[in-house]
Amino acid sequence: MNPLSSPVIARTLSNSFKEFFASSKAGGIVLIVCTLVSLVLANSSVGPDYLAFWHLKLAGMSVEHWINDALMAIFFLLIGLELERELYNGELSNFKNALLPIVAAVGGISVPALIHFSMNTGSPTQAGIGIPMATDIAFALGVLALLGSRVPASLKIFLTALAVMDDLGAIIVIAVFYTAQLSVPYLLGAIAMFGVLLCMNRVLRIMALAPYLLGGAIMWFLMLKSGVHATIAGVLLAFAIPFSHKQDDQDSPSHRLEHILHKPVAFIILPIFALANTGIIIASGWTGDLASANSLGILAGLVIGKPLGITLFCLAAVTVGICRLPLDLAWRHVFGAGLLGGIGFTMSIFITNLAFVGQAEVINASKMAILLASLVAGVVGFTWLKIFGKPQAGDTDPDTLDFEADQAASPVKE
Repeated sequence: MNPLSSPVIARTLSNSFKEFFASSKAGGIVLIVCTLVSLVLANSSVGPDYLAFWHLKLAGMSVEHWINDALMAIFFLLIGLELERELYNGELSNFKNALLPIVAAVGGISVPALIHFSMNTGSPTQAGIGIPMATDIAFALGVLALLGSRVPASLKIFLTALAVMDDLGAIIVIAVFYTAQLSVPYLLGAIAMFGVLLCMNRVLRIMALAPYLLGGAIMWFLMLKSGVHATIAGVLLAFAIPFSHKQDDQDSPSHRLEHILHKPVAFIILPIFALANTGIIIASGWTGDLASANSLGILAGLVIGKPLGITLFCLAAVTVGICRLPLDLAWRHVFGAGLLGGIGFTMSIFITNLAFVGQAEVINASKMAILLASLVAGVVGFTWLKIFGKPQAGDTDPDTLDFEADQAASPVKE
């Protein structure tokens, strides 16, 4: 029997994963359209009015601020729910399976950050170190979805787990390094609210979603006032909502909320974020902006640092025997995933806004570098995997076959 056709390799993807993967494909297309529309409008005769709209004040904050702090908290809530599912029922639930994407995420975060830091250390743009750390899940999986059956199913799972862990790293960076002036009373209030939500889950066993969403809104407000970026409240809320360890339990509040949020996030929240944050003015001499140390750090970090860090860290981990490649993956697939990891977009733009508050020119140049790097990473990654990504019988490592022999004898969970 061809080992590539064994039930161990032909893994059945969960319904949640399939739904997420499908929404990422369509959502990525919508993001591209919104980005192009925003670029065209910003550089047209209506450009000044278009850009001014996002800075209109509404209840004390600009429209852009509401989008980046409030709407994006919902995006982070979805990220948290997906991370929770991966940790309990997905690829990250098994330590052996989780170790490879965790190692890959560490490499994909640290190497790009080091590249940017080496180019900007001691300069005013050193704060941009977090920009090339991030991977855009929607775009990366959207590109992978376009390849269909040309790539192994394990690559889709690997890239999803990698992107989720990558985003977790970006969230930690935002919480630790991009915090404004800290208000301890408000922060303690947010932590206390999180404790109340956990008590509702673990002690009172409340299964209705409404109390958690209300408590989450209060926690968001307290986090906003504390100086820690308010979107962190979305991640905390995700881990306070009751979760079932049963695969795709339709009655689980966490599963229901994740199902509810998929399409609004993919087709409303992220497109609005793209419209509000990609109004980049392409003035004469824009190529000079790309030659700045900050822009070069972003470009090199995403296009070179991501595939280099992901591939080398995985290679080192496999070489020393810490973890193994899935049966149907080869190193060319890991490198291809690394290339797609260079699509920063949403999270990179988000961190740019935090890193360079009030520095419009630096933000504009950074976003231009992010868009160019993401375009290059997406095109090169798609081309690489289209040419070299098709599974081949020769990919199977005899040592890995021995390692998987026990699993082949046991039933595969559907």
